[in-house]
Amino acid sequence: MDHTDLAHRPDAARGQQHPIGLYLKIWGLLFVLSTMSYMVDYFHVQGLLRWTLIVVLMIAKAGLIVSIFMHMMWERLALVYAILIPPLCLLVLLVLMAAEAHHTFGMRELFFH
Repeated sequence: MDHTDLAHRPDAARGQQHPIGLYLKIWGLLFVLSTMSYMVDYFHVQGLLRWTLIVVLMIAKAGLIVSIFMHMMWERLALVYAILIPPLCLLVLLVLMAAEAHHTFGMRELFFH
């Protein structure tokens, strides 16, 4: 097969080719986000702000890795939903369990102390 045959084939048959600049930009952004995550500890941020920053930066890095390096940005929407919906459901359940735990500890404090 010569190079003229490849010119007439669809992109799926040839494979995806993305510019190296895109990967370098994402790598740089991941480096910046990791540095920001390190700075949370360096500046001794405490309490809810600390955990909020850590989780937000972690989700941003994971999102970049999944969307660009794992090529999810270019996948079908059904596949993206199949991968993203279960962790989002687990996150909602985690928030609900945390709220319930907070309520339970409050009631114990109120009635048993």
